Amino acid sequence: MVTVFLPPAWRDLSGGQTEIRLEASTVRQVLFGLEGSFPGIRERAIANDSLKPGLAVAINGTVSRLGLRAPVPAEAEVHFLPALGGG
Repeated sequence: MVTVFLPPAWRDLSGGQTEIRLEASTVRQVLFGLEGSFPGIRERAIANDSLKPGLAVAINGTVSRLGLRAPVPAEAEVHFLPALGGG
C-alpha cells in the first residue's frame, strides 16, 4: 500500500484527513483511488488526461515529471504539491 498525503486544498473533500493508504502502482491509480473515497479530487487534479497545471507530484521525496504515468512503488509516500515556478 502507498501512503498519500493530501494537500490542504483537498482536505474539505476528505473530511479533514491529511493522509490515506491505498493500493496503487501509478499516479493515475492513486488519483482514481482517492476519487473513490473522496469524490471531487479527480476534478481538482486532472485536466485533459494529465495533472492540472500548477500541480506537481512527489514520490518518495522526488518530484516526478511523468504526471499520471509516474510509477508508484509499493510502500511509497506520495505528495501532491502546488508546482513552483519562477527563476
